[in-house]
Amino acid sequence: MVEGIYEELVTKLVEQQLNDVDRSSFYINKRKLDKEEASSILSKHLALTFRNALKYIKGVNSIELQIEIANKIILFLKDELEKEEFENDLISVEAEILKAVFSKIDSDYSDFDLKLKEITPYTRLTQSELFTGGNVGLSLESELKKEILSSDNVDLLVSFIKFKGIIILERELQEFTQRGGRLRVITTTYMGASDYKAIQFLSKLPNTKVKISYNTSNERLHAKAYLFKRNTVFIQDILALLIFPDQL
Repeated sequence: MVEGIYEELVTKLVEQQLNDVDRSSFYINKRKLDKEEASSILSKHLALTFRNALKYIKGVNSIELQIEIANKIILFLKDELEKEEFENDLISVEAEILKAVFSKIDSDYSDFDLKLKEITPYTRLTQSELFTGGNVGLSLESELKKEILSSDNVDLLVSFIKFKGIIILERELQEFTQRGGRLRVITTTYMGASDYKAIQFLSKLPNTKVKISYNTSNERLHAKAYLFKRNTVFIQDILALLIFPDQL
């Protein structure tokens, strides 16, 4: 075992490694799995185990075989726990991913494939992405625009707001709020950097609330956090701490 601190579930392999450790020379600390956190820890362990196992399946029919195994596991849970609702989690044999559901009634779009492309973030909805503000890779600006256009609720927590940053997102913010999206902004008077024109622009948007902290005695934190919520349950958050340019 490598010396250091851990937060690792004790598996058969870990137990074997611990048995080889000289207890007279090494301090070992273990604790009982708490019942409140058991489901979270065990599910993460199973997810990793299943992912590693499914990687072994190769060949032309690999996807079909992976789905077959996944459905067997789901059916086992249904039978073991006697919960019929698990059958609703069975994966379709067509092996498809749902990407969008749009109403065609009174729609401003005729090309829905183009609409989907315009509003879908490149980083996807089920994974995280690190933005560094550099010239290589995805730009924060383009991702923010797509996140706004595809969200139902947007929360912004920013130290200060500059008009030159807000105006970049003008079209997206207007389209978002005019179709009923809810925008909430919390900001401060950090170093007097916020532009009144930017605050004025935001306050005139429909379905928008802007709150400003005027506590000038504690202005040391320079951070940005963006939370994008969708009624499809997919939530994306972007945290920027002394990383991004001071646009928002």
